[in-house]
Amino acid sequence: MQKICCALGSLAAVAVLMLSAQAADTSVKSGPQVGEEVPGPFHPLNVTGEDAGEKVCLYCKNGAHPVAMIFARDASEPVTNLIKKIDTATAQHKSDKMGSFVVFLSDAEDLQGKLKTTAEKQNIKETVLSIDNPAGPKGYNVAKDAEVTVVLYTNHNVKANYAFKKGELKERDIDAIVGDISKILPKQ
Repeated sequence: MQKICCALGSLAAVAVLMLSAQAADTSVKSGPQVGEEVPGPFHPLNVTGEDAGEKVCLYCKNGAHPVAMIFARDASEPVTNLIKKIDTATAQHKSDKMGSFVVFLSDAEDLQGKLKTTAEKQNIKETVLSIDNPAGPKGYNVAKDAEVTVVLYTNHNVKANYAFKKGELKERDIDAIVGDISKILPKQ
């Protein structure tokens, strides 16, 4: 009986190690990491906002204020849900001068029209939607296999980073991201 228990315990330990290894394989490291400085200026094509139609530096416009910066490969339903919640949080924290923007890393020809339609349909008012090349801005280290990268920063210092492969972003992740906005807001 004791041998069976030891064997089962060993099997359980191996299973836990295998699951841990699988979980590690699905994670992706993308964008500036917690504690790092945000690399600096870049000029995506702004699709929405006051500078729509122009290549303007959103990093520069937000300065040292609290910022939610998202890099996305497409405007999937989970990404759109994330944008809506970030947009709401940005509006709620306007007095803290919070800013938010999404940089779609794509060279799809019809993307600009799709993003304008999405912004209108979803009533996105505060979060600027923009487009940059598929590799992302130089120095930002956006992983090729990251479908979505979220960087929350203030004073140009990263306070939270989330990265998801295609199909991984879930509602619970969106809630965790929105919950972490408190990390970039001024202490009350």
